[in-house]
Amino acid sequence: MDKIIMLALPMLILTAVASAAAPEPKPRLGMNLAGPADWSTELPFVDVFRQSRVWISQKQGAAWGKGPELALDEFGWVKRLEPGCFAESMLCTISGGHYPAGVYTVLYEGEGKLDFAKNARLKESQPGRILIDVDSSKGGFSLQIKETNPQNYVRNIRVIMPGFETSYVKEPFNPAFLKRWQGFACFRFMDWMHTNGSDIKTWADRPTPQHATFSRRGVALELMIELCNRQKVAPWFCMPHLADDDFVRRFAQMVKERLDPALKIYIEYSNEVWNGQFKQSHYAGEQGVKLGLGPKEKPWEAGWHFTAVRSMEIFKIWEDVFGGHARFVRVLPTQAGVSSVSEGILGFRDAAKHADALAGAPYMGYSIGRGKTADLGAQMQHWSVTQMLDHFEQTAFAESLQRMAKDKSIADKYGLKLIAYEGGQHMVAFMKDQQLVKQISATMHACNRHPRMGEMYKRYYDEWAKLGGDTFAVFSSISGYSNHGAWGLAEYQDSKPADYPKLAATLEWAKQHGQKVSTEE
Repeated sequence: MDKIIMLALPMLILTAVASAAAPEPKPRLGMNLAGPADWSTELPFVDVFRQSRVWISQKQGAAWGKGPELALDEFGWVKRLEPGCFAESMLCTISGGHYPAGVYTVLYEGEGKLDFAKNARLKESQPGRILIDVDSSKGGFSLQIKETNPQNYVRNIRVIMPGFETSYVKEPFNPAFLKRWQGFACFRFMDWMHTNGSDIKTWADRPTPQHATFSRRGVALELMIELCNRQKVAPWFCMPHLADDDFVRRFAQMVKERLDPALKIYIEYSNEVWNGQFKQSHYAGEQGVKLGLGPKEKPWEAGWHFTAVRSMEIFKIWEDVFGGHARFVRVLPTQAGVSSVSEGILGFRDAAKHADALAGAPYMGYSIGRGKTADLGAQMQHWSVTQMLDHFEQTAFAESLQRMAKDKSIADKYGLKLIAYEGGQHMVAFMKDQQLVKQISATMHACNRHPRMGEMYKRYYDEWAKLGGDTFAVFSSISGYSNHGAWGLAEYQDSKPADYPKLAATLEWAKQHGQKVSTEE
């Protein structure tokens, strides 16, 4: 009996230590917001010029975009035009009438002449204020600067949706956008910050509210903070891979000064630094080798180690600014289900001891035309939606659960919470035959709109919760479907959950787990 008691005591001690090291998980859903671009179908801002395309230089009589290099100021406004030339920007390049039609108000400062093309018609004009009638059923429209006074050039252009001219300053966000994503656990700003391949190095490089468009370098931090404050949703920031310490410190200082002190903050170094298709991965490998963190012959391992080192440096800067890490979820990333990546980051220089969570992306991976599916494309062109969903469920869905389990095992080993920085279906066709890609993609899109996909999403989230996962940041909010994937939970800002079962399932699951989301049409 005494021997049995003695053997049991260490187990009790180990259980207590594990409980202290890994807090009780609280499964809930966060959201990756779609990035700013003129073709973005989410429309988070009532000033649609926020997502306008960067200026295109045009010359009368020349081919599209073949004008001379434009002279821009530090915020991207056109300072002067060459004779016979003009600057043009595309807005709301969205098909099918899926953005508001009607009278838009165009406001600007400076002296010059503005014109409009494509599907916008001039209705009324006076210096500094123009009304245009937009027919969204025919697609997007463009704004053109035909003349500008170099001494007082046209700048601070705003193009306000119908009905928001008097309120856009104090209420910059589209009410439909706010309602759709209320109650989510966090907003991951990876795409809002244009994290992948970011060229931001210093604080002077950052986007500000004064910049002409957010489609160049991402959304200004001021607006990310304001969105989180309004929604009472935690921000998830991805620090640019090239950003220096001063940038990180100033970023943290602004967050401390402006963010609601009741909100948690997720901090992550860049995005998928392990993923060789991104510039940040190559940079990490080069830096890791340069700093002697790994062998030249294995730059990927050096990159994992550099990810650990740079993450710890970033965490330390934030902790210095905030006087501790009580408000943070310090995120270390991994490639879902790949233990060597997890160990290479968490185990290097005890990085896990300076973090709170291991983050993976347990996608339901369905990349047809690569690896073991290389020869499957030819068969799939004749598949029905039911056949594809059957195959998807047996392979991609089942394998995603296995990756979750592997990541949970590693997280438990290091006493960290398991979170998901991204996740969801991953149906993409990769073939050289573009006609085949088009055919298979159409079936994939139909699968994404099918009720069975919604049912699988519910089971997917249930398995995550059952496993002991914490925050799960779904990828992604709203975006149009194409041959490159069907990433959005729905395609358009005016899409109804009833038409997109995976969106309805996500909202319903979050609500059932205590999140104050809106499931209304």
